[in-house]
This record gives sequence, structure tokens and C-alpha cells, in this order.
Amino acid sequence: MTLEKFNRPIIGVGVLVWQQKKLLLGNRICDDGQGCWQFPGGHLEAGETVTECARREVLEETGMDVDSLRHLGYTDSSFVVEHKNYLTLLVSCSHVSGEAKVMEPEKCKSWQWFDAMQLPQPLFDPITLFLHQHSQGDISSPVDLYELHCVSREIRDIR
Repeated sequence: MTLEKFNRPIIGVGVLVWQQKKLLLGNRICDDGQGCWQFPGGHLEAGETVTECARREVLEETGMDVDSLRHLGYTDSSFVVEHKNYLTLLVSCSHVSGEAKVMEPEKCKSWQWFDAMQLPQPLFDPITLFLHQHSQGDISSPVDLYELHCVSREIRDIR
């Protein structure tokens, strides 16, 4: 067996940050020279909860504070970035304070707010995977990420 077969996925956390009905995306700098749009996020560290990771990554990457963090879903299949295999857990939250600033210029060119139904292209692989999962392959029926955010809030409030 090759070493690749033992390459377990790394857990990534992607964070959907909302300000009203606008979603924050960063213009990611990729190794292939092509940019793509991504949520703030990063690696889940040992001993850290998913929501702690989400809050930390948003602060580290954008300088912003967020609250009302809740689990939104995950990518059902893995993807490869920089020769590493990933699964991504997605967290949804609300912007509290601060302006989105590029805190890691080696990774991201800029941060911008977008209407969730008009996302820029191309998107980072985990976003595309998540959207594809929720559309069940029907690209004519776009996924309303803001609705998912609101539903996850309702579920959280019921508990």
C-alpha cells in the first residue's frame, strides 16, 4: 500500500460571517496563480472546539469579532490543497465589530461582503462541495446560504 492510502483528512473549519444578508469572502492566493473566493477559516487545533476555532480564525484572518456561532454542516467528501487531504466543518455566525482587514497578506488579497445568492467565482473547493451537496446536484436551484444560517439559528434556539 502506498503512503497516500494512509493520508487521513485534516479537519478544516470554514466560517460564514454574516452582516445583515451579506456574506464575507476573501480573495485567496493560490499556489497555481489563480485566485478563488473563500470563507475565513483554517485548521482545527488539538483541544479546541469547532466554534472556538471559528472565532479564532475569523479574528486572526480579518481582525473582526463575531458571535452567535453555530454549526452549519460539513463537506461530505474530501479535497486536496497543497498535497493535504481535507474535510471541512462549516460554522455560521454574525459580525459583531471591526472592519474586515487583510491580516495574512501571504494568504488573502482582500475581504469583501457579497449577496449570498450572487457569490463571486471561482469559489474555494469546500464551498463548491457544500453548495453541491445542498443543491443535490441541481444547479438550476441555487442554495440559499442565508436561509441555512437562519434555520441553524432556529434549531439552536429550540435546544
